[in-house]
Amino acid sequence: MRRLPPLAAVRVFEAAARHDTFTAAATELGMTQAAVSYQIKLLEERLGLPLFHREGRRAILTEAGRRIAPSLTQAFDAIDASFSQLRTESQATLTVSTTPTFANTWLAWRIGGFQMQHPDLAVRMVVGDDLTDFTRDEADVAIRSGPAPWPDLLCERLLEIDFTPMCSPQFLARHGPLQPADLLDLQTIIPQDNWRDSWLAAAGVTIPQQPARPGVQLDSQANEGNAAMAGQGIALLTPYFWRNDVAEGRLVRPFDLVASQGYAYWLVMPQRGRATAKIRRFREWLLAEIGEDLSPQ
Repeated sequence: MRRLPPLAAVRVFEAAARHDTFTAAATELGMTQAAVSYQIKLLEERLGLPLFHREGRRAILTEAGRRIAPSLTQAFDAIDASFSQLRTESQATLTVSTTPTFANTWLAWRIGGFQMQHPDLAVRMVVGDDLTDFTRDEADVAIRSGPAPWPDLLCERLLEIDFTPMCSPQFLARHGPLQPADLLDLQTIIPQDNWRDSWLAAAGVTIPQQPARPGVQLDSQANEGNAAMAGQGIALLTPYFWRNDVAEGRLVRPFDLVASQGYAYWLVMPQRGRATAKIRRFREWLLAEIGEDLSPQ
């Protein structure tokens, strides 16, 4: 067990020993000269011997003070170096927390472009659906889906989460042409998902009071889209995420109708986040990329 004297007093002593004056130590530490004198006295009483004697305005180290001052300066230099390294590493790495769907359908395909624009900044992506606790987790920013912003955080709306049925061309060839009511009987992906009922209601289809037809249940829209491309059934997907797959013929949209429940993707950060250079750079890049995608072609 360490038997250390009060560290606040040790810090004051080390500064006074370097400057040979209590006044300069007080200026460096943001304290009054009286507070410096008090801390030195506290340390001397704890040690049972004097560390300074005064000569005019100067504070001259005693023999005991001269013996311990160099090692304390080295110790504080080492502490400062350790924290400086952490600060440098923190500023050199951006950690982004995001959902599996946003990661796999959008961010993972583009994040390398951000890093290439900012080669001095390493990027780490953490994927999960749990809410981020910025006071505990390593994330600098998060991208989350929800109906409204979260209190006490900076939240910026990125894009609306809407949805429409999609399937593979082969599945449509086997079962089409389709009518909206056909979704009640066709193989679907995550049939318990209330997106299906919301879309059917928007299409004017009366939903019978009976259990939905059994289907394939997956854990994210990213996996649902891949299952739909593999011909596993019809999935309710967000057109924005799958527009390239539609354009390249891997998915088809049997209907033009798109529904929404008012959810959106949000960029979320702590209140201090926008003032941080690396977060500001990521925010500007993210908004520009999404804005370019959403602008009329």
